[in-house]
Amino acid sequence: MSGSLAKMMRSDAGKGLTLVSPTLIYALLLLAAPLASIVLLSFWTQLATVAGQAQFDRTLQLSNYREALTDPLYRALMLRSLRISGMVMLVTVVLAFPVAYFISFHVRPDRKSLWLFLITIPFWTSYLIRVFLWRVILAYDGPVNSGLLALGVIDEPLGWILYNANSVVITLAHAYAPFAILPIFVALEKIDRSLLEAARDLGESKAMTFLRVTLPLAMPGVLAAVLIVFIPTIGDYVTPQLVGGSGGTMIANNIHAQIFALNDRPMGATLAVLAMLIVAMVLLWGIARARFWLWLMDRAGGGFAGIGLALAVAVAEITVIRVAFSQGPALIGAGASVIALLLVATALSAFILWRLPKGRWGI
Repeated sequence: MSGSLAKMMRSDAGKGLTLVSPTLIYALLLLAAPLASIVLLSFWTQLATVAGQAQFDRTLQLSNYREALTDPLYRALMLRSLRISGMVMLVTVVLAFPVAYFISFHVRPDRKSLWLFLITIPFWTSYLIRVFLWRVILAYDGPVNSGLLALGVIDEPLGWILYNANSVVITLAHAYAPFAILPIFVALEKIDRSLLEAARDLGESKAMTFLRVTLPLAMPGVLAAVLIVFIPTIGDYVTPQLVGGSGGTMIANNIHAQIFALNDRPMGATLAVLAMLIVAMVLLWGIARARFWLWLMDRAGGGFAGIGLALAVAVAEITVIRVAFSQGPALIGAGASVIALLLVATALSAFILWRLPKGRWGI
């Protein structure tokens, strides 16, 4: 009996592998092969162009990485990209949560589909058109400045809302808001309403019920929204190019310039690889530290005191990382030490993820 069962399992496994193999091969060719070529190209050196053909020194070396990690320009660009993406993520999630909460808890069940339908309406138009629309809205003579001037709020048009990091954050936050609302809404819909009633019956106020029951159970959706927003925004090219100006340039714009304007493909590949590594390490560190902060909040008894303690620790740690990125060699001796610092933080974060029990916050 066991032999026939094993044979059947092997047969099913073989059939399953046969079914997924075309898709797997396609994914490898579409994703793994280009990624491997980019990593390999990052170790080469660009030579002079001969007869319109780029020439490379194919000797594997770390000169591109050394330059990218020690040049203050590249380091500042990476920090700006992380800062803009972090702000977009924060603004989007903070604005998306109340919308998702309202739809889940205050809209009649037969109207929820209509509200979700309305949220997806921006997807009916091109992303490029929406970016151009924000450039018109935030322009020097656009509706925002014209309205504020007409109301007497300002004496002259605001110049800091366009062609800088602020306009990039506003445009990207609007573009990715539906992506944040939907996963948070799904997480809120899964919450058993009887748990909220039990908390109220036990004497908890509405605010404490939200902090101790609703928010912890919604954290998987919040985490999904964070990942969905942060990962694509840090590599966005169109928005910084159209509304960012010189102060809103991000890493993707510099990669484009290295490859097409400066004709230095290995350096462009190096910046792309470093961007992927930094994003992966920051996300792993962020998830681990979020679990630690939430665990610390639980240990402090929850409520506003626990939130205050967790926020204080979080702000202190983020400030240290920010100073390390911005100061670089002046602070810790060499640009490569910044990456080493992130690697150590990532290792510690992985250890925290492994050791800390998965608590009531769900992450």
